[in-house]
Amino acid sequence: MSACIINYFRSPVKFSWALSMKMKLTITVFTCLVLWSMVLVSFTNVFKHQLLGVTINGSNESETPRDRLLGGLLTADFDEDSCLSRYQSSLYRKSSPYKPSEYLVSKLRNYEMLHKRCGPGTNAYKEAAKNLAHDDDENYANKSVGECRYIVWVAVYGLGNRILTLASVFLYALLTERVVLVDQRKDINDLFCEPFPATSWLLPLDFPLMSQIDSYDKGYARCYGTMLKNHSINLTSIPRHLYLHIIHDSRDEDKMFFCKKDQTLIDKVPWLIVKANVYFVPALWLNPTFQTELIKLFPQKETVFYLLARYLFHPTNQVWGMVTRSYDAYLSRADETLGIQVRVFSRRAGYLQHVMDQIVACTQREKLLPELATQDESQVTSNTTKVPKLKAVLVTSLYPEYSDNLKNMYWERPTSTGDIVEVYQPSGERFQQTDKKLHDQKALAEMYLLSLTDKIVTSARSTFGYVAHSLGGLKPWLLYQPVRGKTPDPPCVRATSMEPCFLTPPTHGCGAKKRKGSAKIVPFVRHCEDLRHDGLKLFDDTKDEL
Repeated sequence: MSACIINYFRSPVKFSWALSMKMKLTITVFTCLVLWSMVLVSFTNVFKHQLLGVTINGSNESETPRDRLLGGLLTADFDEDSCLSRYQSSLYRKSSPYKPSEYLVSKLRNYEMLHKRCGPGTNAYKEAAKNLAHDDDENYANKSVGECRYIVWVAVYGLGNRILTLASVFLYALLTERVVLVDQRKDINDLFCEPFPATSWLLPLDFPLMSQIDSYDKGYARCYGTMLKNHSINLTSIPRHLYLHIIHDSRDEDKMFFCKKDQTLIDKVPWLIVKANVYFVPALWLNPTFQTELIKLFPQKETVFYLLARYLFHPTNQVWGMVTRSYDAYLSRADETLGIQVRVFSRRAGYLQHVMDQIVACTQREKLLPELATQDESQVTSNTTKVPKLKAVLVTSLYPEYSDNLKNMYWERPTSTGDIVEVYQPSGERFQQTDKKLHDQKALAEMYLLSLTDKIVTSARSTFGYVAHSLGGLKPWLLYQPVRGKTPDPPCVRATSMEPCFLTPPTHGCGAKKRKGSAKIVPFVRHCEDLRHDGLKLFDDTKDEL
């Protein structure tokens, strides 16, 4: 056998042929590897560009580095796999023009240390809870209660209200150096990841007042408004806890909470229990003590919720999966995306034709969607060589008829521009089912999807819509609320501020100026665009009110 091999290679012809075949095989394999490498690199770059928002929506922008910590807003102290949305959300958004101030970043890091020192499970929390359990000491004001003070957020009303109020409560905690604890008996833990590293924001289930807080209302003896009304609270008679009623039916006495003099007193109470269903941030800016600090935290005044929401609210992996699957399937390939959020405030539930007419009137008048082509335009459009754009429309509503009608409208006839309009609605539950886990998870996923669109139309007075456009840093087109079943004219207005609206604010200022309208106290807190002459909202510009 070995002799045969030796004789074979002694032949020059045979040796040359064998060497040639070997070289050809090597070259072929090398060439294939190079080609495959180029294909893989190309595919990787396209995929990465899509995630970074570089080629999404037809953009030709140069690639920018991914800012996974959002300008220092987030800390890198979390395990990424436990909460994918925390560090992945930047992949699905365009680069933000709104950056957190260095002062806000520093304040958040200090708060995280405070929460770690005073949060559930710590000796400080145990001592404070123990003191709260003995809430019958009339001479409490003269006794020490430990180093930590707390504010407890109780979950009430729908998801949009809860997100707005939790952001408001957290900002108040940041301003007053309190530790915020959230009621976990509803589905908060199924919706959001923990926002603070190495600790928890969940109120322990053995909290001493847990069995009582559901019954707290304006009539509760420790409600701040009631104590003011009854003259039963002063600097020498401080209770261990106070209930704050910041609901749409709050009395003038309840709204004195926002005043400087009242804050001096409230600051001495170690435990605050809050029920709220309104975004009360604008009223905090009316307090001179808070205002100085707030301007340092938020030089761009209309970024308050935008920045706080991106710091606090990270969807759980289950919710984030809903967001990314829908985005990749329906929005990622579009040249332009439009979000439309429909909330109908009407005794008669269901689909309303005048609301549908209002949506069409707004989106076409504002050039958000193209008009339908006439017969002559259809022939011209069919013969054009122009490459049509794909416009993806994401509709969120309890009722699927709005998206169905919009979808049929653009399916049955071409557009005057030749562009293609695709309409998608993730869910149509028909009834609001607050506190049902899957329903709330779908609602949260839809808020996030809306926040990822290029432009957005939302309904007046809708907290769901407020969360969606503010989280996305978008200035929405606001659909005016219909009156007596008629389409408003004009149907909508473009917001000049992306902040949510405080729907039921104090009607006047504090102290000697209490008769002065609250929208006239400072130039950057004015009435909301969608309420015309009501509500309060933060604005960056100081132009005369529209």
